[in-house]
Amino acid sequence: MSIPFNIGVLQLSMEPVRETVAMAKACEDAGFDAFWIAEAYPWWRKHSFEARSSTAVLAVIAAGTRRIQLGWGIISPYTRHPVQIAMEARVMQDLAGDRFLLGLGASKIFMKEIGEGEGEKVGPATVMRESIEIIKGVLGGNAFEYQGKVFQASVPALKPDAHTPRGILPIYIAGTGPVLQRISGVAGDGLLTASITTPAFVRYSRKNMEDGARKAGKDPSELVLGSVIVGSISGDSAKGKEGAREQAAMYLANKVQNIKGSADVLLECAGLTFDELQPVADAMEKGGRKAAAKAVTDDILRKVCPIAGTPEECIARIEEYRDAGCTHIMLEIWGDDRTGQAKLFGEAVLPHFKN
Repeated sequence: MSIPFNIGVLQLSMEPVRETVAMAKACEDAGFDAFWIAEAYPWWRKHSFEARSSTAVLAVIAAGTRRIQLGWGIISPYTRHPVQIAMEARVMQDLAGDRFLLGLGASKIFMKEIGEGEGEKVGPATVMRESIEIIKGVLGGNAFEYQGKVFQASVPALKPDAHTPRGILPIYIAGTGPVLQRISGVAGDGLLTASITTPAFVRYSRKNMEDGARKAGKDPSELVLGSVIVGSISGDSAKGKEGAREQAAMYLANKVQNIKGSADVLLECAGLTFDELQPVADAMEKGGRKAAAKAVTDDILRKVCPIAGTPEECIARIEEYRDAGCTHIMLEIWGDDRTGQAKLFGEAVLPHFKN
């Protein structure tokens, strides 16, 4: 069985909830397949945003939508015990049913900010494995006892008359390095890659995920590969790239300042160096995201491979990502009038991939 090609939108949980809900509804009306919420972290406060709970925001969105798939993209077991993650997943099952997509990742920046994982002998791969085992064990409904290297759990069985779903949903693992990417093929139902993913990084990531799947005796064609890609759109090519330039600037500065080692291959696949990106990070610190956007040269933006520009340019880029092995586009729309951009994607881009 092959995975259907899916085009969705991802948004960070750093903006007012009503605005995020409005964007999700606009994406549903436009015909996007999915709307993902990535959990923002306190670092964004430096740049005029506030971190909000992605699980709470997505529950609000679930109550106000009917068709679109809804995903955590991602939450971290370093900030929530897996039993609590299962409890919050049950809320989403109640509200969204099969529309719900569960993404799980270490979130290196969040780990750094809250002091988790530092100096520990047990790495993120073990944390991911144990988290998935506990989440599935709790959602399954049977009595569940667990004693791992990182987590423990003791949960009684659901009574037959308990009014709740009992299904175990797919879980996708976020990973930038090869170890977690292989684990996604072993223990998960697919892989989610970080912002600034390029087609070259998709190919690199798919190989790692498939290696893990084959090692576990699983069929790689049944696994999702979702990629976060910055983007924006307009009838005018230059204007259509403005939002992608600003969003790329924020993420590139983030990579330089916060997760250097973890981003090495990600940037190598884009042909970018930390020295090349340092002016972007410096501009972000001194003048904010608008100043950082001005430091993103046309060459840097080209290397980032955004889904941006005119509808025709966006179609060509999405085809490039699909051909590289991406099954789920997680488009991060930025710039002016984002609900209007979602509408234009729906009118001029999405029909190309649905026919």
